[in-house]
Amino acid sequence: MTTTHELVTGTSREQTRARYPDEEGFVERDGVRTFYEVYGTGEPSVLLLPTWSIVHSRLWKMQIPYLARHCRVVTFDGRGNGRSDRPEVSTAYSDEEFARDALAVLDATGTRSAALVSESSGAKWALLLAAEHAERVASAIFIAPALPLGPLDPARADAIRFDEQLERHDGWAKFNRHYWLEHYRGFAEFFFAQCFTEPHSTKQIEDCIGWALETTPESLVATMEAADRVRDADAVREFAAKVSCPTLVIHGTDDAVRPVGHARELARLTGGRLFELDGSGHVPEGRDPVKVNQLVRDFVAPRPPLTGRWPRGRARRKRALYVSSPIGLGHARRDVAIANELRKLQPELEVDWLAQHPVTAVLEASGERIHPASASLSNESAHMVSESGEHDLHCFQAWRRMDEILLANFMVFLDLVREEQYDLWIGDEAWELDYYLHENPEQKTAAYVWLTDFVGWIPMPDGGEREAFLTADHNAEKLELIERFPRVRDRALFVGNLEDVTPEYFGPGLPYIPDWTKKHFSFPGYITGFDATEFADRELLRTELGYSEDEQVCIVTVGGSGVGGDLLRRVIEAFPEAKERVPKLRMLVVAGPRIDPQSLPSHKGVEIRAYVHDLYRHLAACDLAIIQGGLTTAMELTANRRPFLYFPLRHHFEQQFHVRHRLERYGAGRCMDFAVATESDIAAAIAEEIGRDVDYRPVETDGAARAAALIAELL
Repeated sequence: MTTTHELVTGTSREQTRARYPDEEGFVERDGVRTFYEVYGTGEPSVLLLPTWSIVHSRLWKMQIPYLARHCRVVTFDGRGNGRSDRPEVSTAYSDEEFARDALAVLDATGTRSAALVSESSGAKWALLLAAEHAERVASAIFIAPALPLGPLDPARADAIRFDEQLERHDGWAKFNRHYWLEHYRGFAEFFFAQCFTEPHSTKQIEDCIGWALETTPESLVATMEAADRVRDADAVREFAAKVSCPTLVIHGTDDAVRPVGHARELARLTGGRLFELDGSGHVPEGRDPVKVNQLVRDFVAPRPPLTGRWPRGRARRKRALYVSSPIGLGHARRDVAIANELRKLQPELEVDWLAQHPVTAVLEASGERIHPASASLSNESAHMVSESGEHDLHCFQAWRRMDEILLANFMVFLDLVREEQYDLWIGDEAWELDYYLHENPEQKTAAYVWLTDFVGWIPMPDGGEREAFLTADHNAEKLELIERFPRVRDRALFVGNLEDVTPEYFGPGLPYIPDWTKKHFSFPGYITGFDATEFADRELLRTELGYSEDEQVCIVTVGGSGVGGDLLRRVIEAFPEAKERVPKLRMLVVAGPRIDPQSLPSHKGVEIRAYVHDLYRHLAACDLAIIQGGLTTAMELTANRRPFLYFPLRHHFEQQFHVRHRLERYGAGRCMDFAVATESDIAAAIAEEIGRDVDYRPVETDGAARAAALIAELL
């Protein structure tokens, strides 16, 4: 018997989860160990069944975080994949064995009964359990059930000759044991392209191929040789007649693996509800997770009847819900500035914030109200840190690998706005909000404003054709959604001016980014969150902050992310040589909320602080700043006309392209390459730049007021 630890998966490390299990373990039955996880507490319990052994329980990653906030969720890896064992004999993969594994997991987790949720082949095991163990099954949801309840597509049926030696393996002829054993990855690539017929499904297909590579073709062949109790339509009808629990059948009309007619027949046989998803494929829980999550939750754990109070529309105070990106701290200050300007125009306006650390630190210090639902958000900033290397963050790939976190956070937002009334939603680079609202436009129930300081995802040159294709595919999907549903964004604001938009194309055959942005955005100018004129008397400011006239102050900061630790270390190591070159040098290193100051080297004359409130005031007073390539800090320094060195993160397309283009337009900063800059190079640059007179393009001071005026029109 082979265990998961003996396999070479060929996949990268697992991406950060939106939620981790509260309990996990193994249950052993007849010498086969099955791995399970439990999320959440209380009732009801939901058992997310495995499907065919080509994937494991991470197939349910888009459901687990949401359902676990409303139910107790149990999952397990089906034998043959994941952390469960891979028996070598085909009899170990029978329908009966999978059903018994489910019962063993229910027993091991102390689950008296559960709502069963199945996908594809898992429908067989759900049907067996509901028919023969009714006392353990509260209800059953069948998603894309792979049950023999009618003919398959003729082209597929004619092509499949599973046991034959074929000369060609075109299309469904790849569903063949000999092809699997010789070209397993090729089969996985073909099969999951059939599972996801929806356009722009690259991430879902990649995930499933990765999970498929965690098992072996021999294990998959064994599942095909196993004896099926649910072997034909007569058997299905026999079991369906015994089902007494409530059932729901969900099926996509564009399912290329199982015709929707099979689902309709199952719903008829079980007396259950049928919900068809027009345009969806075989795995709608992966491609249309918002709708599937709502269907599952409303079926197994219906919302309680409404109680309390309801205000008439005219009696309600005006309310806005502000969602500010947690990737760094820059968005928070400009968003607070916009909120303050909005309240000047609409004094009765209440603003709630759906936000997470480290943004909440800025909001709390500013006296803003953070909605309690924020506690349920999954941490996006921590994910970005987990994806980083030495001064390296592949921003686009990290964003793609954050899909379950983004979906989990959108579901928090959706629950909130279904329970509370808001007149206005504002999303500042709240990518999950913008994407899933366009994917599910019927969920929009308030005016919606989108803010961003860059437009267009740009491939890194060393990503080759694959990355160029993926970024263009993502851009194309967003453009299509925005053109199809222009009503979703009531107003889109580009934080800056048209000239700040990067002069690139969205991709081959796609629009020129500045032309498209001009058509779809308004331009309030840049928003610093402060008025640079208040720092005109720098000597007074320096005195207030404790900086003396006879020292030259260098501030080193990497914002609110934890990605900048390597830059801080290298700059600190450069300090002794820099001090020799600049005898009056004083260096203040701001680690930020995510970097442990104790992890940084120390030198006499270097002050290290974890967090500095109103850091922009210190930046206005400094003689030189050293920063990453983030836009906010760079533009604060530009507005205050201070010299600075900036080190864009490697593979961070926003810093490498969008931010750099804008800074070059302003004539601001000196760009340096972390990969080649030694401590001596940095020390020399400090000596050359500190205290230098600059001649930057001026930054407007009324951006927040102009943005608020555009937003206030919607109120």
